[in-house]
Amino acid sequence: MKMARVFTAALGLVMSLAAQSAPSESYLRPQQVPAPANNLITPERVTLGKALFFDPRLSGSNWIICATCHNPALGWSDGLPTAIGHGMKILGRATPTVLNSAYQRKQMWDGRFRSLEEQALGPIAAEVEMSQNLDEVIAELKEITGYHVLFEKAYPGEGITKDTLAKAIASFERTIVSNDAPFDRWIKGDEKALSASAKNGFSLFEGKANCIACHQGFNFIDDGFHNLGLKGNQDAGRHAQIPLPVMMGAFKTPTLRDVALTSPYMHNGMYKTLGEVIAHYNRGGDAKDNLDPNLKPLGLTQQEQKDIVEFLKALTGEPMAVSVPHLPQ
Repeated sequence: MKMARVFTAALGLVMSLAAQSAPSESYLRPQQVPAPANNLITPERVTLGKALFFDPRLSGSNWIICATCHNPALGWSDGLPTAIGHGMKILGRATPTVLNSAYQRKQMWDGRFRSLEEQALGPIAAEVEMSQNLDEVIAELKEITGYHVLFEKAYPGEGITKDTLAKAIASFERTIVSNDAPFDRWIKGDEKALSASAKNGFSLFEGKANCIACHQGFNFIDDGFHNLGLKGNQDAGRHAQIPLPVMMGAFKTPTLRDVALTSPYMHNGMYKTLGEVIAHYNRGGDAKDNLDPNLKPLGLTQQEQKDIVEFLKALTGEPMAVSVPHLPQ
């Protein structure tokens, strides 16, 4: 009887530990990509949006395209510390990936846009980015017979307008989603999908390192804005949109999906490697003014930091295959 009680207690402890280490179902991919009721995803809308995404005629110079900064070969970013815009001007912020942007409630580093439709027109009209007058680009598109056909198929009776231009680009961007990564195979039951180092990194991610405070769920975001204590940062960030003291120097939490493909890191591209990023968090940030309260020195060992990097690499899957479209003439 005593042995039975000991065995039962031991079994209970093992099951408890297993439950603690098992990943939450919140990490599973949502069944559908979210889209607004007035712009549901259809093949015709995606085809149109893809053409527009790769069309240089949307820029004032007629050579910049959306994919100039959001390059599918570079994790839908550009591989640069900060973006290059109209007239080869070096901009102040890194290009965020558009991967899984459909799952985000706010767009851009400072969250200035509330939807992909709003975001789609922003860079086109921005003087320092694509530098194109929206009225002029609509007039140009109306002169292209092929676009009349595509717009009518995608948005019957709505014509070529700023609204349909934005909706089409947003529809294509909603198809830019991450594929299953080793982490996804692991949470579905494949124990061999992750190394022991990556598994330990995940435990640290949820525990000692407290990464989960900001990086949550399938897309590893919280839709929040945080000051990470970056040395030398003078960018007001979210404060320019929401002038509250807590928003000074705060930037949107980026997705960690395919993070191994989107170096450099941070809103200003100051870190080249994931190891440098983890070391920054381990220090508890550098600049302490208005620092997010979640950032505190972590006391991670060198091996623990390496384990977290291995876990982050396990969030990267095979990139989606993309072919460059033939543009309407």
